[in-house]
Amino acid sequence: MTDPNGQWVAGIHAVRSALGHGAGRVRELLVDRRRRDRRLQSLVEKASELGIPVRQVDRSELDRLGAGTAHQGVIARSDAPRARNERDLDALLHGLQEPPFLLILDGVTDPHNLGACLRTADAAGVHAVIAPADRSVGLTPVACKVASGAIESVPFVQVKNLVRTLKRLQEEHRVFLIGAAGEARSSLFETDLAGPLGIVMGAEGRGMRRLTREQCDQLVNLPMRGRVESLNVSVAAGVCLYEALRQRLDLH
Repeated sequence: MTDPNGQWVAGIHAVRSALGHGAGRVRELLVDRRRRDRRLQSLVEKASELGIPVRQVDRSELDRLGAGTAHQGVIARSDAPRARNERDLDALLHGLQEPPFLLILDGVTDPHNLGACLRTADAAGVHAVIAPADRSVGLTPVACKVASGAIESVPFVQVKNLVRTLKRLQEEHRVFLIGAAGEARSSLFETDLAGPLGIVMGAEGRGMRRLTREQCDQLVNLPMRGRVESLNVSVAAGVCLYEALRQRLDLH
């Protein structure tokens, strides 16, 4: 749902998140003129408080602009979110008052997976999500909707050369890189994840690229007790992030 002047955010939850976390980027709100329910009214009131124009339109207009999404009677026109770069990442890491906690995605191309990873990263307290600029999905409207506001709270960094960035993380910021790989001998749950940490996840299906894998300090597996051989990347990322969070909380 792109637009020359930004992108359309559809659905009550997504619009609420946009108004709550990225209000400075929301340009206008469009609501179904025939609906009068309380949830829509609360969004209208919030937009009015923020000085954001609200337009009452026919449902057919929302259907057209929403491009088939379940808009629930409301969409917002918002400036497209901006990915950060290597310079932004360095500034962020130098400003941290605690050990870095990073999620690195090597070649994830599904926007639903990226959005889910961003949402979980926000919940787990990750400082930034890093991905290569090439052959990876960016902050598309679908990714932003699935992220449910996490794009406003978790910096998403796209880098030109992922391996070079990994080396800099290790050498300049003392980040220990843990790569998730099914064939690894070490279990995630037997690995120290409490210090400066970057968890590296591979792409859907094929996993990490060879050079990325070789740059990791250690590879770990997620124990599989059933018949399936692997987990969806966003699910696997969630397991890894929350095990790291558990260990980090135990230190306090």
